[in-house]
Amino acid sequence: MADRKASVYSRGGRRVSVAEEQVTSVLKGGDVPINDSGVEWNADEEVLAALGYKPEFKREFTLWTTFCVSFAVLGLLPSFATTLYYGMGYAGTAGMTWGWLVAMIGIQSVAASMAELCSSMPTSGGLYYAAAVLAPPGWGPFAAWITGWSNWLGQVTGAPSVNYGTSAMILASASIQNPEYVPTSYQTYLLTVLLMLIHGCMASLPTRWIARVNSAGSTFNIIALIVVLIVIPSATDRVSRGLTKFNPSSEVWGDIYSGTEWPQGVSVLMSFIGVIWTMSGYDSPFHLAEECSNANIASPRAIFLTSAVGGTFGWFLQLVVAYTVVDIPATLDSSLGQPFAAYLIQVLPKQAVLAVLSLTIIAGFAMGQGCMIAASRVTFAYARDDCFPLSKYWKHVNTHTQTPVNAVWLNNLVGNVLLLLIFGGELAIGAIFSIGACAAFVAFTTPIFIRVFFVGNRFRPGPWNLGRFSIPIGCIASAFVALMVPILCFPSVTGSDLGVSTMNWTSVVYGGPMFIILIWWVVSARKWFKGPKVNVDHLMLGREDQAAHLGGVIEGKEVGNRSSGSHDGVPGEMPAGKQGGDTKPNGL
Repeated sequence: MADRKASVYSRGGRRVSVAEEQVTSVLKGGDVPINDSGVEWNADEEVLAALGYKPEFKREFTLWTTFCVSFAVLGLLPSFATTLYYGMGYAGTAGMTWGWLVAMIGIQSVAASMAELCSSMPTSGGLYYAAAVLAPPGWGPFAAWITGWSNWLGQVTGAPSVNYGTSAMILASASIQNPEYVPTSYQTYLLTVLLMLIHGCMASLPTRWIARVNSAGSTFNIIALIVVLIVIPSATDRVSRGLTKFNPSSEVWGDIYSGTEWPQGVSVLMSFIGVIWTMSGYDSPFHLAEECSNANIASPRAIFLTSAVGGTFGWFLQLVVAYTVVDIPATLDSSLGQPFAAYLIQVLPKQAVLAVLSLTIIAGFAMGQGCMIAASRVTFAYARDDCFPLSKYWKHVNTHTQTPVNAVWLNNLVGNVLLLLIFGGELAIGAIFSIGACAAFVAFTTPIFIRVFFVGNRFRPGPWNLGRFSIPIGCIASAFVALMVPILCFPSVTGSDLGVSTMNWTSVVYGGPMFIILIWWVVSARKWFKGPKVNVDHLMLGREDQAAHLGGVIEGKEVGNRSSGSHDGVPGEMPAGKQGGDTKPNGL
């Protein structure tokens, strides 16, 4: 009976202890999870148990469907269209071309380091769980608190910002059809709220339906992106307007548009907000890990591929727009209220404009739904550890759909409140984009920074890992974020021009809640919040006691002795057979 409770069959058919899993767990060294469900764990359930959690979801996501959700959240075409104001408006075509390439070095480093953490800790808590486990002794709860809340702020602004951009494009299409129509703030707000409610209903469906919907949405996203990449350069009517078909390369790569009052180098860095916000969806597979089969390999692969594929196609889209744009100031200041629509009018016939906008709107709809799903899983995971007030309601899994429906509608409510920023003007509502970028990157990099500078070689990699490149790539990721977070808070104007109406509201809308969260920690949360709460029963045994209890179940002779886990949040030794030359990247 003890053997059944403390061990499972590995994928190789050998009966092994859960303590042998390649995970970095919150469970202390020697603790062995007990399976008292009467049903033997499969390989994925074994990994989750080693992390301290019972299975609560159906594992109906695969590598492809997980990638589809992640790519839908990434939403290259609608993301680019929504953030064109920043990418083009701050530094012009030079910022869009080589600026994108520079930014992608840092972004891909963050994605690769995150994927490595996901392979070692494939749980819905994701970055929050990783920060708690990897932090120095005594600092785990605080690291989890900061990471979790920052990640939640980034996630909860995802669907509202995407749906705001989609609504703006819908109303811009109406203005193109009827030039006398000028969208109002309340019309934009009501349409955006309608999209939020629709996405809330869709995100409350059973997992299998969510997977199917996102597969279709992501497939459409990819097809729409390819179509737009072909249509714009082939259908452009610049020549009929007395222009060359494309802008000269010297201008595209060399001209930096003075969209801010900062030096040109700073303006280029500020334009990275478009890249960062566009590429911030690749963490979704981490949060869906408990619903994915073969999660410690499929989920990190989905993270890495989403960033790599998205970065490549995104750069192609940047090039197409940079080589065809006619008038940057006119694009930014158009009465349509949507720079992407204004750009399309400059380079395409009316019917082609409406066709491209239609594709972008549908892709944006799919993206908003993916954002709603990812955010709900984050809310569920944090509520499971009692981070939120009334957590018992938000961590409830609906018995019919087997999905966290309550968490979906909590996020929906918060998102609709945030959308009231629409009535504060473009700069106010624009803050939800820089908040998303800033909050996400703080959360992404906190566990990476801890892993690189406080854990080092004591980290226990999962089957997908970066090997000897892990520390250098983690350093690049940490340095990139340390540079970008302050810049994301810079206003576009300086000196006497800076006022309430021209300031960057990111520091207020993101910094304000985070300051309150820090005060909450000092006053109260530090006394009761202890980080991730394991919900699986476990035997608290030392290594010698564990081996005796299992009666020889741990058959590790052929690969050498394995460590039994982690101790007080510090990872145990890397399993023998996975050291040295065996730690090559397994991502692709």
